[in-house]
Amino acid sequence: MTQPLKWQKSSFSGGGNGNECVELAHGNSTLLLRESDDPSRILPLTRGSLAALLGRIHADRT
Repeated sequence: MTQPLKWQKSSFSGGGNGNECVELAHGNSTLLLRESDDPSRILPLTRGSLAALLGRIHADRT
């Protein structure tokens, strides 16, 4: 039997009603990323692609 995914909200998520956040879960062999305002849309990522995404976001913010 498959365990339900445990989504973790980003510590940088905004306050309010909770619909302005990015969530991450660990699937069988991949990481999963979604936005809380559209939880059915899930992006599968490798560790490397997640690191590249976060690096790009950080670079764009500075």
